[in-house]
Amino acid sequence: MREYHKIQTIFKRDPETNFKSLVEGDFSLPELEFLKNNEWVFTEKVDGTNIRVIFDGEQIVFGGKTDNAQIPVSLLQSLIGLFLPHVGLFKELFSDGVCLYGEGYGAKIQKSGGNYRRDQSFVLFDIKIGEWWLQRSNIEDIAQKLKVDVVPIIGTGTLLEMVGKARSGFNSAWGNFLAEGIVARPGIELRARNGSRIITKIKHKDFH
Repeated sequence: MREYHKIQTIFKRDPETNFKSLVEGDFSLPELEFLKNNEWVFTEKVDGTNIRVIFDGEQIVFGGKTDNAQIPVSLLQSLIGLFLPHVGLFKELFSDGVCLYGEGYGAKIQKSGGNYRRDQSFVLFDIKIGEWWLQRSNIEDIAQKLKVDVVPIIGTGTLLEMVGKARSGFNSAWGNFLAEGIVARPGIELRARNGSRIITKIKHKDFH
């Protein structure tokens, strides 16, 4: 199953600062500028490691951000405990296969991992069946059936409202610490001319 696509930061990065800062107002994609005043759905960006849970119709396997990425042993054990008991349910729900995309997160995963939880686990943010990305309501329903967490919706608004929220900083849904940032999607799934998804992100540290 293919790797998760890159999510573009909302603005281009400034070459004069070695791409460490943003050029505010200079959108990274023309589609983002065109849609900037529409309503977008904001979810909290989790500081973890990208994980794929791949079911081919018969068995479940796990992948990292790329096919060559190594999953830490402790996280892999958590994934096995979370998903392998549900092989029967996967066969019932996804007879033609599925890929769940999420973050492995928790203690010892990234600097702030221990803020989320003391152990390691998986939080879901996307599901793809064939060429179809599932809607949020379907993702939540499947997460509930599989007993896994799903990234929280933290609001809606325009892209500039998203930028303001990330710049100011806000507490994570997991506790009294700063969230890493925001991932924003249009109210309905949209694609660019080249077929790529319209989706964007911003981090609090982009401004600090």
